[in-house]
Amino acid sequence: MRGLYLITNDDPIELLLAKLEGAMATYEVAVLQYRRKNVPQAQQAYEIEYMKSMCDQYKVPFVINDDLETAVKYGVGVHLGQEDGSIVEAVARLPQDVLIGRSCNNSIELAEQAIADGANYVAFGAVYATETKPEASTLTLDTLTLAKQQLNVPICAIGGLTVENSQPVIEAGADLCAVISDILRRPMHTVAQRVYDWSALFKADT
Repeated sequence: MRGLYLITNDDPIELLLAKLEGAMATYEVAVLQYRRKNVPQAQQAYEIEYMKSMCDQYKVPFVINDDLETAVKYGVGVHLGQEDGSIVEAVARLPQDVLIGRSCNNSIELAEQAIADGANYVAFGAVYATETKPEASTLTLDTLTLAKQQLNVPICAIGGLTVENSQPVIEAGADLCAVISDILRRPMHTVAQRVYDWSALFKADT
């Protein structure tokens, strides 16, 4: 598993879905994560079902952020922060073929524990300062290099990543780059090209 890990934002749903369609139609998105913090629960059900169908169409793994109960309901993957529930429980309750990830800040030890518990990928960050999580700890690239050497699951980097600043991150060991703004804050007509630009970054490092 390698490439662009795309996370949704809180844009109006019609705009978001249009941009997601443009991104997914490139067949260059590695993972899609549903993260909509400011959307009512009732609306989330429609959105998740729509995006799950889109992911099925383009054969992209789908992950719910920080909500194991919802992931169980829809039979999809989950990404859990350190305070957002048990990886062991997620493994026990979710289908075997879905993604289960854990945010590990800047800590190899937290990643090792997550993998021991059953996580099949781990995320480190923030790499750069980000508006989404200004309080997040800053990651050193040395941690990614160590993680690549020591861990046997895909490594995801997150936090302020753009096409222009992520080559060192990928070279350091990131298998996945988690991105929101660098795709979804762009004008609609530029989304697909930006995804292709990300794909080129990863292909250049193979």
